Amino acid sequence: MSSSSAASGPHPIAEASPLSLCARAPHVPADRLVAEMVPPPRFDSVRFSTYIPDPNQASQTEAVGVLEGFAAGLGGAHASGAGKARRGFLGFGRPKAPKTPAGPRGVYLDGGYGVGKTHLLASLWHATPAEPSLKAFGTFVELTNLVGALGFQQTVQTLSGHRLLCIDEFELDDPGDTVLVSTLLGKLVDAGVALAATSNTLPGKLGEGRFAAADFLREIQGLSAHFRALRIDGEDYRHRGLPEAPAPYSEEQVTKAAYATEGASLDDFPHLLDHLARVHPSRYGALTDGLNAVCLTDVQPIEDQSTALRLVVLADRLYDREVPVLASGLPFDKLFSEDMLKGGYRKKYFRAISRLTALARDAQGLVTA
Repeated sequence: MSSSSAASGPHPIAEASPLSLCARAPHVPADRLVAEMVPPPRFDSVRFSTYIPDPNQASQTEAVGVLEGFAAGLGGAHASGAGKARRGFLGFGRPKAPKTPAGPRGVYLDGGYGVGKTHLLASLWHATPAEPSLKAFGTFVELTNLVGALGFQQTVQTLSGHRLLCIDEFELDDPGDTVLVSTLLGKLVDAGVALAATSNTLPGKLGEGRFAAADFLREIQGLSAHFRALRIDGEDYRHRGLPEAPAPYSEEQVTKAAYATEGASLDDFPHLLDHLARVHPSRYGALTDGLNAVCLTDVQPIEDQSTALRLVVLADRLYDREVPVLASGLPFDKLFSEDMLKGGYRKKYFRAISRLTALARDAQGLVTA
C-alpha cells in the first residue's frame, strides 16, 4: 500500500494485534537479491516527464536533457555484444563502434540530498530501451551485499550481460568497499555495461553535503574517464513548500493507530534498535515486507555510530517502500547527536532525518482525533 493511501485515513479496526518488526528474522536467498535490483516501489512510476525542475536551477533542466540522450544512446547495442565489440559513446548520443571506447560510458549525478538524483537515476533505468532483466538498479550497499552473497566472479558473470547498471548512494566513506566495487565496475565496463551513479560525500571536503564529483572520480581511480559528471543544484525537495515535520504523538495515540491500521507494526524503539543489530542490513527490505505502516513508541537519542548507521539503512528501505512511520517520543531531527551530525557520516544522517520526516508526514492520517 502506498503512503498516499495510508495518509487518507485509518483502516478499519484490525481484528488481530499489530505486527512486530522485532519478531521478524527474514532469510533472503541470493536469487532474490538479483531479482530485486530494480528501482524501489517509490520510484516505480517516475519518469523524466514527472521530474519537475526547479525554475531557479537551470542545471536540473539540463540534466534531464543529457540523461534522455544517454538513455537513447543505450538502445543500439546489447551489453554482451558491446563488450566484445568494445562499443563506446560519443558524448551521450548516437552509439558508434570503434575498437576502444570513445567518450564516457557512464554518468555521475552530482548534487546534495533531496535534489531528485534518485528520481533521475530511476528515470534513466526506465527510459533505457532494454528488458528489465538487462538493467540493474541498486544502492551501493545492495551491490556489496550481492557480491557477498554470490562471490565476486559470479557477480561479474551475472551483471556482465546487462546493458545498464545504476548505483545509488555510492559509499565514498568506505575505502575497502569502494575498491571492491571499483574493481567490479572495471570488469563490467570491459564487458560493455554502461554505468550511472550517485554518491554520498567524503567527510571534511569543500562543499561537503552538496557536491562530490571530484571525490567520486578520484575514489573510483581508473574508472574516472568512463564518467561524465552532471551537477544538479537545488534545495531538498522534500522540504520545498511543505509544512514542518509533525511533532511526535503520544504513546497512546501511536498504539491506538497501530491497532486500528491493518498491516501496521508496533515496536518499542530501543527494542527495535537492539533487533536490528541481529539482522543483516541486506535483509532490512525483507524485514518490511507486507507492512502498511510502522508505529514506534519511545523514540530516544541514538548513542553509538553502529546503531545509527543501521537505522539509516532501515530508513532508506522504509522510504523506498513508502511505508508511513508514526512515532512517540523524540522528534526525528533529534535522533543523532551534534557530534554525529558533524562527523564523517553526517550526510547519511541528514538523509535519514529528511526521509523519516517525509514518512512521518505520510502517517498523519493514521491518527484519529
